Amino acid sequence: MSMNNEISTIMSTGKMSTLIKKTLKQKLAVLVPDWDDRVLDVPASGEVLAGPCAVVAFAEEVPKSAWAGYRRIIKILPYARPEDGGAEKVEAWSADLIEGLHQVRLVDEAGESFTCIYLGSSDSDRVDAGSGMFTRSLRFGVYVPEDSGAALVESEDAWLAALQGWTQQELGSNWSVYGDAWPGGYDTPSVLWRLAGCSTSVAGTSALEVRQQWIGHVLTDHSVLTRQTVTRLVEKLAVQSRLAVNETGGQAHEGNTRYITVDEVTADLQADAYLNGQIRLTLQQRIRRPGTNVPLIREIYHSKGME
Repeated sequence: MSMNNEISTIMSTGKMSTLIKKTLKQKLAVLVPDWDDRVLDVPASGEVLAGPCAVVAFAEEVPKSAWAGYRRIIKILPYARPEDGGAEKVEAWSADLIEGLHQVRLVDEAGESFTCIYLGSSDSDRVDAGSGMFTRSLRFGVYVPEDSGAALVESEDAWLAALQGWTQQELGSNWSVYGDAWPGGYDTPSVLWRLAGCSTSVAGTSALEVRQQWIGHVLTDHSVLTRQTVTRLVEKLAVQSRLAVNETGGQAHEGNTRYITVDEVTADLQADAYLNGQIRLTLQQRIRRPGTNVPLIREIYHSKGME
């Protein structure tokens, strides 16, 4: 990467971080009216906080996810005065923050989407030495997908295209169905399908069995709708004997349509919708082994040569 590209990336990341923090501050002020808009940056050395309030601070960056995008850890510290309830107040505010931010999609003023995931508290409750207020540090992961555009692009992967098409037909036009990775500006409700692994095995003398493991993410703004949709998709896939695959592109017609079989499908309703996905699906297809009419020793000789 050139120096100019490095500088551009740093500036872009810095602008993104500024927008994320601004959006989070606005959201926190709504979630906890008791703070009266006192959602602050890390105080300067020697500065004493006046409560009740909260502090928002960026922590470490973590490696980018192939499907979730840029990831950054952010800490939110609520501060409560002893006369306002101290530790009990911090506990109540923490519950409000977790409920209001965990797996929640937010949109900044530039129109970009990001998702917050609660990662736990990084330390025990403590009393701030300067202000005498009670506080704790809540860790959230902030995930910003790559800006690949929110429009759905027809997949070049025939199996993925078949899975996306079936899902769209099953859920209807008000759902967005993505493939491979969350796009920048992703919408809800939505489903993301991504390939997690694949394998092949010999099935007789002239066929191979190809198996692919897929992960499905179901993301909505309502936990009940999320659970219902996960359950619905799993049940429908379980009774779905096969999905039509157009191997060569274009309109499906007799001669270029093959089928993949739904082998196994399970769901974990407790899994993180945005990051980990709730559905595990195995698809399989039998294909003719290439060169099956050639003697094995000749096939090895011509494909690998003499070494």
